Amino acid sequence: MLRYAFHRLWQAALTLVLASVVVFAGVRALPGDPARVMAGEQGDQAAVDAMREQLGLDRALPVQYLEFAKHALTGDFGRSIRTGTPVRTLIGATLPVTVQLALYAMLIAVLVGVLGGVIAAVFRGRWPEWAANGFALLALSMPTFWLGILGVLYLSVSLGWFPASGYVSPLEHPLRGLYFLTLPAVILGLTHAAVVQRQTRSSMVETLTADFVRTARAKGLGRGAVIFRYGLRNSLIVVTTVIGLQLGLLIAGAVVTERIFSLPGIGKLTLDSVFTRDYPVIQAVVLVITASYIVINLLVDLLYTVIDPRVRVSGRAR
Repeated sequence: MLRYAFHRLWQAALTLVLASVVVFAGVRALPGDPARVMAGEQGDQAAVDAMREQLGLDRALPVQYLEFAKHALTGDFGRSIRTGTPVRTLIGATLPVTVQLALYAMLIAVLVGVLGGVIAAVFRGRWPEWAANGFALLALSMPTFWLGILGVLYLSVSLGWFPASGYVSPLEHPLRGLYFLTLPAVILGLTHAAVVQRQTRSSMVETLTADFVRTARAKGLGRGAVIFRYGLRNSLIVVTTVIGLQLGLLIAGAVVTERIFSLPGIGKLTLDSVFTRDYPVIQAVVLVITASYIVINLLVDLLYTVIDPRVRVSGRAR
């Protein structure tokens, strides 16, 4: 177990280093010059050159990367080129909004996905399975931005059931905060609910047709006990991994949803920074999102070794 954990930690650290290199290079490849933006339209070439020197953009790229990596290790991502605010402050103000949205969306995805998967597995070949599979297909085929627009038009503007935009912290006003986050969370969670549903159904069908389940049925075990004690319980081992990976994708995929519903999350911060070529903010945000995904993936792998001993055995064999 410890050897496997150290191996995964080493892989995660190496992945994070490689990700930082890709992020740094990718940001530098963006069109536009932040020094030109900061100097303004009226700034001459001398003003642009002075701004480049002030921002450290006149140094060699390897030097810029080493400086960026050194400060990033201590959580110091510099200051925003656009506002002068410490990047750490900007992320600290916006990341909680994205995390709240992602957790709420994940809760919806798990509840809807597991329920739909159980229904599709239990009622194979009948209309409940067709309905559940139809929902999954529709949710996977509809882009999130289109679902968001439809949700705003019909559920907010036409029916007035949910607010079209705005944010209230659930930590300060729980019910009102959840009310404002409900529609964005549903829109964001639908696609992931379909993924969870398909995985739950596939795993449950495999479990319910296994020999040990047939033996349990032959001994007179009730249908409900077979479904939940054997089918769902064994399927959740695999589903747990999918849920963990989907949570990482939810955090990364909240950008569009936050933009549609005007949520002051890290997605809005990312887009605003891209438009203004704010290198420090873009680098920090992408790196934080990447690190979140890597950490969640690592925790899921370690949790999987706890709930499924076969992983530990195979890891020892390697």
